[in-house]
Amino acid sequence: MTVPETMKGVVLTGHGGLDKLQWREDLPVPQPAADEVLLRVGAAALNNTDVNTRTGWYSRSVRGDTASGASEGYGGATEADGAWSGAALEFPRIQGADCCGEIVATGADVPPSRIGERVLLRAMYATGSGQGDGLDLETLGSERDGGFAEYVTMPARHAIAVKSDLSDAELATFPCAFSTAEGMIQRAALGAERVLITGASGGVGSAAIQLAKRRGAHVTALTVPQKAGALLELGADETLDRDGPFPAQEFDMVIDLVGGARWGELIDTLRAGGRYVTAGAIAGPIVELDLRTLYLRDLSLFGSTFQPDNIFTDLVSYIEAGEIRPVVAATYPLRDLRSAQEAFLSKAHIGKIAIQVRD
Repeated sequence: MTVPETMKGVVLTGHGGLDKLQWREDLPVPQPAADEVLLRVGAAALNNTDVNTRTGWYSRSVRGDTASGASEGYGGATEADGAWSGAALEFPRIQGADCCGEIVATGADVPPSRIGERVLLRAMYATGSGQGDGLDLETLGSERDGGFAEYVTMPARHAIAVKSDLSDAELATFPCAFSTAEGMIQRAALGAERVLITGASGGVGSAAIQLAKRRGAHVTALTVPQKAGALLELGADETLDRDGPFPAQEFDMVIDLVGGARWGELIDTLRAGGRYVTAGAIAGPIVELDLRTLYLRDLSLFGSTFQPDNIFTDLVSYIEAGEIRPVVAATYPLRDLRSAQEAFLSKAHIGKIAIQVRD
């Protein structure tokens, strides 16, 4: 196919509110470097990281929950360290950590035979910079332009071929949420145990339900009563009211995306020798820990961001084997990204909101 010189997309012009998202029809189509591929994007999807990056929530100056600035941002205090990496974000930036599409061009060092492959892009990947003990990462849509445009480039090794009958929009809901959930599960070595999953109706939480069940775990989903039935249908063995009392010392592992004021109560749900793993803090990042609880009960606490390459290739193998399925709450055209984010922020949905990029 002939690749055009310009493309349509949505750019983030700075940290702040929804007004920082601008539709453009004159964006230059990126050119792949020698080790990269050029993708024609079929679909993308929304994630908390898209909102948090827009608002600058990752800045250490922000101490509240993610909802507090989701519509308007947090002001200029986030400019110096508003990216998830703790650095300043470069603007304008095309966001979109989720991306499914077709390779339409290759760099000089990539075999042209890859043209025509349908691929998913790693939402997060190691840079290979040699800094930070090998844990240096980049996120698609943060450190480099992402899927909220018609074309995107990516290092070829992070564009993973996928063979599936699912639509682009369905496939696009997997990369960020499911790899985050699988990364947490592998980091804390979940087996056929009792696990509590917070934020269970969201993208990562609903992914964690499926991925935990795949490993034979007994899953308790923490949610609101009106979403309980849908999560049981998704595979949860039982649900727990997020606003009710929590049981004491019942779970082998807690998968947490929430944090916030009830964090200590979550820790108290763990049995002696239990494990807690987190990859989010939507209810607030600042929590209080009684160190006596940690050491007297032999608990292990895990943070989970870095993903070894196998996390994503494992995920693609689960997709191709039909072992996990997409949970698509709604699909919006790319032009309506702001409306899609407004729907996302209402938290009325279960699973993911997809963004259709290719007509």
